[in-house]
Amino acid sequence: MASSSDFTTGNAAVRKQRNGPPFKFLVPLVYAPILPLIRIALRRNPVMRDRLFFGVLAGAFAHGTYLISDLYDIESK
Repeated sequence: MASSSDFTTGNAAVRKQRNGPPFKFLVPLVYAPILPLIRIALRRNPVMRDRLFFGVLAGAFAHGTYLISDLYDIESK
């Protein structure tokens, strides 16, 4: 009979520790400064400026939704 401290058998989940930064949480540091730069750089082309601005903004919201849904998925398990 196996003792309670024997982890070689059973359903103990072993998770590998990551030492690096969680890159999915650092992505806003990339696209946050891009938004005002788009508005400033494309002042003379308002159609392209608005399309690019709202495209990047939609990507930011999609990324945020992904992070939240991933978090809620982990908590529900």
